[in-house]
Amino acid sequence: MSTSVRAESSAFLAFGLNPAIVRAVADEGYTIPTPVQSGVVPHVLAGRDVVACAQTGTGKTAAFVLPLLHHLSAERRSGRIRALILTPTRELAAQIAERIQAYGRHLQLEHAAIYGGVGQRRQERALARRPDIVVACPGRLLDLMKQGFVDLDGITHFVLDEADRMLDMGFIHDVRRIVAVLPERRQSLLLSATIPQSVEALIARLLKDPARVAVRPEVISAETVDQSVVFVDKANKRALLKKLLGEERVERALVFTRTKHGANRLTRDLERAGIDAGAIHGNKSQAARERALDAFRQGKMRVLVATDVAARGIDVDGISHVINFDLPNVAESYVHRVGRTGRAGNTGSAISFCDRDERELLVDIERLLRRRITVRAERSAHSTGGGSRA
Repeated sequence: MSTSVRAESSAFLAFGLNPAIVRAVADEGYTIPTPVQSGVVPHVLAGRDVVACAQTGTGKTAAFVLPLLHHLSAERRSGRIRALILTPTRELAAQIAERIQAYGRHLQLEHAAIYGGVGQRRQERALARRPDIVVACPGRLLDLMKQGFVDLDGITHFVLDEADRMLDMGFIHDVRRIVAVLPERRQSLLLSATIPQSVEALIARLLKDPARVAVRPEVISAETVDQSVVFVDKANKRALLKKLLGEERVERALVFTRTKHGANRLTRDLERAGIDAGAIHGNKSQAARERALDAFRQGKMRVLVATDVAARGIDVDGISHVINFDLPNVAESYVHRVGRTGRAGNTGSAISFCDRDERELLVDIERLLRRRITVRAERSAHSTGGGSRA
């Protein structure tokens, strides 16, 4: 591990994590643990059951994945599934699996993601490779268990993610059926955005003397950030973005995309339109990131296109606009994005583009904010006709 990597990741190394995991964390550009990570990781490493109350997007996935990978890397492989992570939606399952891949890239561990809405043949093949970790949605997991493709007798670590949402979606009976076949001797973790009485009952049933960690969600100052949403067809997003950036009041804009490829493609399109823009994401070298960030900070480049992971290290004053070209997959990321503007007493504007496939993501964001975001009617061919939420 290089000196720079050691310096950047020393806070994670202090947890006592496997150095290979710390190196992967540094590869992802993370330097300082979030509050939920600081609260959860030591308890999990100590072998305790844990209850964590934290919103999605606060770093809670890493809070349980990092120590889980540490434990599994220290244990002898048994050829059986050793860790089970239950989550309510396939989007979350895919996201967690992606994080396991990223944080475990230097380890010899296998994982599989199991969820419905797609054919199960590929998942059958993944299970046949005897993965160490399975990330699953309850319904598809039960189907595969009934068909004899899944054996949970070797589970030593169990994670129930988004427990309150799991109950809201009616998965409680499925969860109980799955937990009933798990070994009694296991480490169990439960993560939830809220802890209502129904979740407390689940905690009492599933966990033994758990450590409790609670992290208050961030809030956005309504006084300093003007938030709005534009309903727009996916094919028209680029034209709408160029139109917005052509308005003189957009002094310095941070534009968020969901993927690295999308960030590159959008940046090239803006540059062809004569708009000074740069991209910052995980595939960029550190030198390239720093050059783009310095140009943006100094005002030499008006638009910076970023992914959520890369944007963690962005601390630039004077960002007049945050534009969500793609809505984030997890609601809490919206709070982190929008918080980049309207700082230090300045006002800012946060504009989100929402196509038909993103309506549910908008619902999640508004549920987190506990209010509706103002619909911005763009009188052009790029909008979807007045901004209907239907």
